[in-house]
Amino acid sequence: MDLRYLGRSGLQVSRLALGTMTWGRDTDTDAAAAALEAFVEAGGTLVDTANVYGDGAAETIVGTLVPSVVARSAVLLATTTVGAGGGRGPLLAALDGSLARLGTDHVDLWQVHGFDSGVPFEETCSALSLAVSSGRCRYVGVSGMTGWQAATLAAWMRAVGPAPLVCAQAEYSLLDRSGESMLHPALDVHGLGFLAWAPLGRGVLTGKYRHGTPADSRGASPHFARYVGRHRTDQAARVVEAVVTAADGLGTSPLAVACAWVLGRPAVTSVVIGARDRTQLLASIGAESMELPAEIRSALDDVSAGA
Repeated sequence: MDLRYLGRSGLQVSRLALGTMTWGRDTDTDAAAAALEAFVEAGGTLVDTANVYGDGAAETIVGTLVPSVVARSAVLLATTTVGAGGGRGPLLAALDGSLARLGTDHVDLWQVHGFDSGVPFEETCSALSLAVSSGRCRYVGVSGMTGWQAATLAAWMRAVGPAPLVCAQAEYSLLDRSGESMLHPALDVHGLGFLAWAPLGRGVLTGKYRHGTPADSRGASPHFARYVGRHRTDQAARVVEAVVTAADGLGTSPLAVACAWVLGRPAVTSVVIGARDRTQLLASIGAESMELPAEIRSALDDVSAGA
């Protein structure tokens, strides 16, 4: 699996990142272990988690599997703090909680989710800087921010902080291209890498929901039904049919086509894949080496325009 530098930093990450959103809920420890092992065997390095996944259970599972299944030196641990606001105290306390669950004294990448308009952005930046200077993390980034929000923090951190922002994370797929207008240009100007999550449109682009809701799918899960439902629209259905048609013509799966489209976008550094098990993971890994023909990429660009 190819590696790329994350923004203008010395941190190299794999082109695919292993997402853990379902760990501790739909994915148990054994299934998570099999997926993690397969991911590392394929050359993957970046493992992405968050304090809210499974109410902390995902981080606990990651902390159990690293280093019992794979060595700590074999992976880069990234975690995101969600729901703590922008205050220095709550952010650092949340990070300390994540470190305890992960069973480590530092993460390789710490990301803060959301822009807290009730707190001076300088305070949020100071928390990010302190996390690096105290050794709690090696690099810092943001998640779930608009272009101007990410740009504001990036400019302050580069001018004042001891450690610049290196990346932003946001949803990006054929069903959600909203970041292209403002976020992606801001990241380019400030030299930030981009971690794209939900490349399969929260599972909708696999085609599994074309004729209903499979009982074993996230769409049928009480935890993720609303999460998936956001992309079950008439416009999304047209995009899905285009992806299925492309996959049939190429002799591959809709999953591979959807993932390959995101991997081929110029703004994307790494794509976070959230497989529930080893089989799903291996299918996504196969897309990393896939090159979509120009005419198919152009057709997908057209049908998904405005998403």
